[in-house]
Amino acid sequence: MRVGTVATLLLLLAAAALAWWYFWPQALPAGWREVLPVAESSEAHNPTLYKWKDARGRWQVSDQPPPAGVPYEKVRIHPDTNVLPAGVPPEQD
Repeated sequence: MRVGTVATLLLLLAAAALAWWYFWPQALPAGWREVLPVAESSEAHNPTLYKWKDARGRWQVSDQPPPAGVPYEKVRIHPDTNVLPAGVPPEQD
């Protein structure tokens, strides 16, 4: 009975560790992250983007927040979503 309980606890602990690393891949060493699969809901598949207007009035979107004091909004985009509007040509600089 005691061996079965210990084995069950070890199995549950291993399952919990795998689930944690699957849903939070930043906790893994960098070499492991490149090899192991990650959940599509994780930050690796769907990073937070920051959107703000620069001093010239142009929209900027980045995975890094803007400089301090610049108002911005956080944007989450599903990786399977087409983010470009259909039939609208890109802006000309």
